[in-house]
Amino acid sequence: MKALDRKLVRDLRAMWSQALTIALVVASGVGGFLTSLSAVDSLAVARDTFYTEGRFADVFATVKRAPLGLAEQLRALPGVADVQPTIEEVVRIDIAGSSDPVLGQLIGVDRRRPPRLNQVAIVQGAGLFDQTGIDEPVRDTIDALVSQGFAQARGLRPGDSVGALVNGRKRRLRIVGVAVSPEFVFAGLWGMPDQRGFGVFWVDQEALAAAYDMDGAFNTLAVRLAPEGARRITETEVIDALAQPLARYGGAAPRGRIDQISHAMLDNEIKEQRVLGTVLPSIFLGVAAFLLNVVISRLVATQREQIAALKALGYANRAIAAHYLKLVLLIVLLGIGLGIVLGDWLGAAFVGLYAEVFHFAHFEHRLDPALVLMAGGLTLGAGVLGTLSAILATVRLTPAEAMRPPAPGRFRRTLAERLGFTGLSPALRMILRNMERKPLRTGLSIGGIAAALAIVVMGNFFRDAIEVIVDSTFGLSMRSDVSVWMTEPVDAAIALQLARLPGVLAHESLRDVQATLVNGPRRQRVMVRGGPVRSELLRIVDVDGRQTLPGGDGIVLTDRLADKLGLRVGDAVRVDVQEGRRNQLTLRVEATVREMMGLNAYMNRAALNRALGEGDIATGFVLALERGSETRFLQATQGLPRAAGAFSKATMLRNMREVTARNILIMSTVLTLFAVVIAVGVVYNNVRIALAERAWELASLRVLGFTRAEVSGLLLGELALGIAVALPLGMLGGNALVHVITDLLKSDQFFFPVVISPRTYALAALAVLAAAAASALVVRRRIDRLDMVAALKTRE
Repeated sequence: MKALDRKLVRDLRAMWSQALTIALVVASGVGGFLTSLSAVDSLAVARDTFYTEGRFADVFATVKRAPLGLAEQLRALPGVADVQPTIEEVVRIDIAGSSDPVLGQLIGVDRRRPPRLNQVAIVQGAGLFDQTGIDEPVRDTIDALVSQGFAQARGLRPGDSVGALVNGRKRRLRIVGVAVSPEFVFAGLWGMPDQRGFGVFWVDQEALAAAYDMDGAFNTLAVRLAPEGARRITETEVIDALAQPLARYGGAAPRGRIDQISHAMLDNEIKEQRVLGTVLPSIFLGVAAFLLNVVISRLVATQREQIAALKALGYANRAIAAHYLKLVLLIVLLGIGLGIVLGDWLGAAFVGLYAEVFHFAHFEHRLDPALVLMAGGLTLGAGVLGTLSAILATVRLTPAEAMRPPAPGRFRRTLAERLGFTGLSPALRMILRNMERKPLRTGLSIGGIAAALAIVVMGNFFRDAIEVIVDSTFGLSMRSDVSVWMTEPVDAAIALQLARLPGVLAHESLRDVQATLVNGPRRQRVMVRGGPVRSELLRIVDVDGRQTLPGGDGIVLTDRLADKLGLRVGDAVRVDVQEGRRNQLTLRVEATVREMMGLNAYMNRAALNRALGEGDIATGFVLALERGSETRFLQATQGLPRAAGAFSKATMLRNMREVTARNILIMSTVLTLFAVVIAVGVVYNNVRIALAERAWELASLRVLGFTRAEVSGLLLGELALGIAVALPLGMLGGNALVHVITDLLKSDQFFFPVVISPRTYALAALAVLAAAAASALVVRRRIDRLDMVAALKTRE
């Protein structure tokens, strides 16, 4: 072994704790990078593979009832590669032993012509028409495949059965298999992660057609477009061409894949995680580079005499620089290795969390070698660049100059003394003077601690944001207990019938209309919701908790929708109604509201019905109930023939929290641990190197009669002052980081409100203080064991 290599081993052995903390910071950066991006890459690969294998459609449309012959006409349109008509119906599901309201979407599958689009993959049990070992069907029983998410949430297996109210008749759905489909990778009611309250069932299309009198007809259409290079028209033009013949059969405007709920939720998740997987590791890598720079530059400074001896013995600058670069690379490579193991493990855990919400035929965690090379390359680059200047500055010294001790710091009064604070104790003056003497080092140390605190703030912000969103949505806005919606628009007088059901205290009528808002070349498909002027059960509430009242004849838009369409209050907007008589309205933008979820449009229900030329029409109802009467009310709604379904706010909230609250807690915990590692790395390394640099001063003070506590106070007091300055800076930095992240995560579907609770700031401060206290205890023990004789030896 070469002499420099032996020296390298000795140096690493002497500074093992510092090297380990730096490696852990590097591991946090690499691990965070690989965790997020490997999980999201696995999600994207599973999506693309499943979409291709399942032949996921490009355009979706619904009609009330259209003849099968129309599908052949649509297939001949330019740009259309294939058309698949089906029958789909939403029914109420009854599960033994559960009083929760559950909805099921029945999808017909033609046994003669298996689906060409949105194909179903069996993950458990038998196929719908491969029923070996299954008992013969019995009267009023329909064999069905059930969606995987609902089956897992409800503990359903092949052979089980559930009740279903099919066109007013009670039937049994006998489960023969569990399946997944690219159309329902995310299968939640209205975009909510509630897999207990909504399930998808694939059944024999003939049985479904017979139940709803749909022989020779369809009500749902899936369209696959020709490859972009093989068609001369755009997707928008194909959709417009499809809309014209479908309109005659009560069809809503076809929507592209981008507006399909499952795809939109999946695509939004991938975009969000790519943002988080890029921003946070950048912070970790920046802190790691800072630590390497500080540690190596100060280590080199303490080894000036050794460097001088090496140069006097004939070692070239290149050899000495390579020696210290090896030291850096060993530390960084250790961190990269730990980070790869951590990223692979956490990435697999995150994929497991994704698998509870998004369901594919095959979904496994994959760690792309290119991703590992990227993480390793970025980390090595940051580490080498962060230390190269410090190494080069020292190896350029001549042997004679390097053998001399560093020039003592220039004495001058502290800034506090110059500002007139003369009553400072000697110890405090010494602390302030040492911090001011090296402002860059002090500033970087404070910045590193502040960065750690900012990351803890950001990690726990998501928990605060979810709590605000839940409170605003389910507390301030949705003040009803139960919602009931109808199969088709009905006379609002039905509300009086609902009012006589058990436990009803109050009720309000709603009118939902599918429409496309148009402003010049800009257009957006929305659901226009009409409600009472002064609604008490389903209010329009902004992020600040203020209620908006749609009192006039105009329309109220969310601010994101208005921005997307280029509209302001007072502007006119064209509303193309996509159902019924397909009216074309011109409405004035009455107000905008800053909501957290969705691109929404609201109107006064009476004004909406007048604009449509209809009477007192409603499509749904919201009701407030007496405490304890919800089960009796939901059972009573099953006797209403035109009620498509009902859902309980309490049940949906509980089901959503089971997934969301746990995932947010896991993410916050991981980010907090990473931040604590950064805090320990910054604090511990700064104090350890300060101890090495000032050993002579501290030993001199001990000889002069200072106690161990007083000597420790000088060193740890500098740490305490740095943390005192870093805490408010870190809180401000955390707030700024949250604003940056929320702006990057902003989408049509979701907007995180910037709300950081005092509890989050307190938790972040406690995490950093705990890391500092642990580091201080270790360093205090080293001060107590300081060898004064060795420390007081001076170089001649």
